[in-house]
Amino acid sequence: MMTLLNFVVVAATFIILSRVLPGVHVTGWVPALIGAVILAIVNAIIRPILFIITLPITLVTLGLFLLVLNAITLKITAALVPGLSVDGWGTAIVAALIISIIGMIWKSITKEPKPEKT
Repeated sequence: MMTLLNFVVVAATFIILSRVLPGVHVTGWVPALIGAVILAIVNAIIRPILFIITLPITLVTLGLFLLVLNAITLKITAALVPGLSVDGWGTAIVAALIISIIGMIWKSITKEPKPEKT
């Protein structure tokens, strides 16, 4: 159930970004929900491969290249989902950063407390 809510939160973030951030375009809730699912699939399959390939660049930039990596996954998602588009790389980096922040906040809110060890 929490996974479905996570997809809804990401979809809502897509919708809000399309209203607030110029360059992000979403035609409705269906493309936003499909985009959330495709983004999760891209993050699970393609992002680890890209991470390994770009590891030297990531180390040299002290991890800042991960923002570009997130933007790449967002651009791939936008290319795969009709009704979802991101215009430029700057917009993709900002949108990916906002999606990541919202995702971290959502996961910290919905995290179940760990049982105490005795």
